[in-house]
Amino acid sequence: MMNTIFHTELSEGWLIIYIDDIIIGSDSWSFHLERLARVLQKVAEVNMKISLKKCNFGFEELKALGHVVSGLSLGIDKNKVAAVLLKPIPQNKKEMMSFLGFSSYYRQHLKDFAILAKSLYRICDQQTLFERTQERIKAYEKIKQALT
Repeated sequence: MMNTIFHTELSEGWLIIYIDDIIIGSDSWSFHLERLARVLQKVAEVNMKISLKKCNFGFEELKALGHVVSGLSLGIDKNKVAAVLLKPIPQNKKEMMSFLGFSSYYRQHLKDFAILAKSLYRICDQQTLFERTQERIKAYEKIKQALT
């Protein structure tokens, strides 16, 4: 529903929607006010409700869904990855799947993630013995490094 209501704004690339959260990106305060007015107009047209307690207006940077949103850019929230980076290398398939699931969430920020993670995904297969080879340790360390 939200994607339908804000189709134009989404296609213009300055609006991010996740379930019922809306983030407006702008290069300047005047653009921000114009875009905010457009969004609020559509909200009113469809009789949508807004929780003012959840609203933050005019921030140059904010943290949302494990990302840092700044203007029109999206980065990794380093506080979200800190705990994962402190953990030792996974000791079994379950731990490796957990690490891969977490790091895959940030794959858009990780150059060549699919290539790096390929050998790690392979050892998570049920028919494969969980064996840490130098190649896999190196891949794990490269992914960890890319998250920092």
